[in-house]
Amino acid sequence: MDHGGQQSQTQQMPGPFAAFAGQQGPYPGQHPALSRLDEVQKEIASLGPQVCSYSGLQNDREYKRLERELTRLLLEVDKVETEGRPELQLPRKRAAGEVEGLLHYLESNATHPSRLAIEELTQEARNLLNEGVVMPFRQGQALDAFEISEELVEAVQDVAMRLAQVKTGGSVPLRKARYKALTRICAVQEILEGRVQTHTLALPLSDDTHEAVQGINEVMSQVSGARCQEVALLMGLSGRDSCAHLARILTELLVKLDALDVSSNAAVRNYRKQVVEEINGLLKHLDLEGEGEDTHRYDLAQNDSIREIEAIRGRVSVLREEVLRHGASGQGIELQGLLNHLDQVNTGRNPCIREARRRAVLEVQALITFLDLWEALGRRNPGPDEPPPHAAVWRVLGSLCDLQAQVLGFDGKRADKSYMVLEELLTKQLLALDAVDPQGDQGTKTARKQAVKHAQNILSYLDMKTDEWEY
Repeated sequence: MDHGGQQSQTQQMPGPFAAFAGQQGPYPGQHPALSRLDEVQKEIASLGPQVCSYSGLQNDREYKRLERELTRLLLEVDKVETEGRPELQLPRKRAAGEVEGLLHYLESNATHPSRLAIEELTQEARNLLNEGVVMPFRQGQALDAFEISEELVEAVQDVAMRLAQVKTGGSVPLRKARYKALTRICAVQEILEGRVQTHTLALPLSDDTHEAVQGINEVMSQVSGARCQEVALLMGLSGRDSCAHLARILTELLVKLDALDVSSNAAVRNYRKQVVEEINGLLKHLDLEGEGEDTHRYDLAQNDSIREIEAIRGRVSVLREEVLRHGASGQGIELQGLLNHLDQVNTGRNPCIREARRRAVLEVQALITFLDLWEALGRRNPGPDEPPPHAAVWRVLGSLCDLQAQVLGFDGKRADKSYMVLEELLTKQLLALDAVDPQGDQGTKTARKQAVKHAQNILSYLDMKTDEWEY
């Protein structure tokens, strides 16, 4: 057998399908079918990351482009002739499976219920802002403090909070979609809040105050228009303008303000400073066009505040295990310190981080209330004159203490039988409390009311532990 130069040239086959090269002819190289599949595989490798990170909807231009490219690749794979040879059929089948998988992934994310929920909430915010800000501006109305009201700000905040509750199941496209929607809505909320606060100031000043005031007032008028334009841009309500164009306009306004001589009047100097700050506040939101698309900011697991919250939750988990295994031994002081620590965590106005902090707070509070009840039961020393209804409430509290310990240690899902058992037992305790007749005793009434609230809090905590929310 010849082990010479020609053999060495044909041993290493390039590309991902090298193992299926088959017999070589008189000239070195792959079978034409494998060469074509190798080219298709390279295109799949190029499109894959784009598909896996796409966070839009089916009617978006980028979706149609990706769908078109993948469909073309599928047709290209189908055209490959395998000549009935298994060594060619297998790589063709593999390539077709990869393309079909990408098509399915693309469609399933664009039509996922959570993605549609994100779009529905975004549209709700658009409608609020179009009616309350954009349309009045386009109709030539001056937006004063009464037109950008606290009610509008609160309504937008409510949408943001509901958006933060949308579950993504860890999917990158869904997390990106939620993050992009949240960043825009939160930016608009900050713009509106800043506008409401501005009207509490004695602005604008009279033109007679200083010769530079007229120029500042003119800029302020333009800023008011730019504010509405920015809201429209961030919420997709402007089809012609761009963030880059508005940024140039705002930068030119800063140049105009800088050219004004206000050195002789402190009030005018302060007025100009506040207008400059408002322009800078608008400028900082104009880099959101690519936000969440070109960065990994949507991955809140890498956020410093989330890491801080997770570190606290980790410590709470250790303390919870100590309490459940060995009982109370002074953990309450440390838990209170963890609550104070959570209160200091910077959420950066991000509703998802706020929600993460809120949940961590509830975890700490659940353990604290368990310790408080456990210690109260241990100290209880009823007298012979204790009213029977009051004793009945305490019996229920004893049962609730046992059930709360089980809830604290529960680590399953809502479909689990143990979850349904706990939920049923807690509901029975509520019914038992409802059956207690205080017989006019105020102390029993108060105790029953507190016990009902405690049972409801345990149920809410159990529900929170199993709602599969993530960052």
